[in-house]
Formats: sequence, structure tokens, C-alpha cells
Amino acid sequence: MNTQIIFETQRLIVRKLLLSDLQPFHEMQSNINVMQYVRVKEMTFEENTKELAELIEKYAHIENDFWIYAIEKKLDHKFVGTCALIKDSNKEDEIGYRFLEKYWKLGYGLEICKGIINYCSLVGMPKLIAYVADDNNASIKIVESCYFQFVKKVYDPTLKITETKYELNL
Repeated sequence: MNTQIIFETQRLIVRKLLLSDLQPFHEMQSNINVMQYVRVKEMTFEENTKELAELIEKYAHIENDFWIYAIEKKLDHKFVGTCALIKDSNKEDEIGYRFLEKYWKLGYGLEICKGIINYCSLVGMPKLIAYVADDNNASIKIVESCYFQFVKKVYDPTLKITETKYELNL
């Protein structure tokens, strides 16, 4: 198995980010529709270039609590998005994912969420959490169909939105 690959699903490969991912990474990060629940604004090419390099550099630090991986299609190895395994401010294992807008509504969100759950279970994580913006109906459906349970509502003052915290015991 390629050492860059973290796990696979039926149609997708989750692997470490590469500098060659810059163009589709930038396309995703500079799309306000994609970023509306993540940042106040889309990111510039320069910001994305710097962020991609920083995310790749984190792989060298095993104690790192911020793992962002590329998601690509098995069929043609095209970059479709990213998924995250990070520790939140309470040191809980939080998951996340985002996709280029042209890959929305293809079932990749549900597939990657199930893949993350399976991977995290295999590596021995006891529980996962997810924060979902209350008007992000697609992600709400995904986490709820993966049996994440409601924990509480939280307000994000930076984004000025209410999110729901969900958790799943593995």
C-alpha cells in the first residue's frame, strides 16, 4: 500500500496532501459556498499556498493534533476535497470534511464520513465529535445518518452562526 494512503472507501482514497494538490485545494478554499461554515471569507491563492505547505509540514510531527488529508476519486485520482481529524479545544477527536462544489450531491460526504468512522474505530479512538452549522442541512443529514447524537448547541462568534455539537461513541 502507498504510504501516503490513510484509508480507502468504495470510491475514494484518503491520503496525505501533496504540493501538487495546490490548484484544486485553492479552488475549494477560495469558493465562498464551500467556506461559508468554516471561515468568514474565502482564501486567496497566497493564503492557500501557505496553508497547504503548513498542513503538509504537520505530517512530520507525530504529536500533531491537526491532521488534514486529501480525498481523491479512485477512478481517476482527481482531488475532490479534504477531511480532518483534529483535537478540539476540549481535546476531543473532531472530524470534518469539505468538497469542491462540483462534487456536491454525489454521496461523497456520507461515504467519507462512514470511512472516517471505520478508520477511527480501527485505530482505537473511543469517541468522535462533529460540529455542524445549523443551516448546513447536507452535513446534518450525513452525521445523523451515521448515528452521531446531539450534544448541545454552540454559538461561533467568529462566523456568527449557531452550530450543533454531535458525538458518536465507537
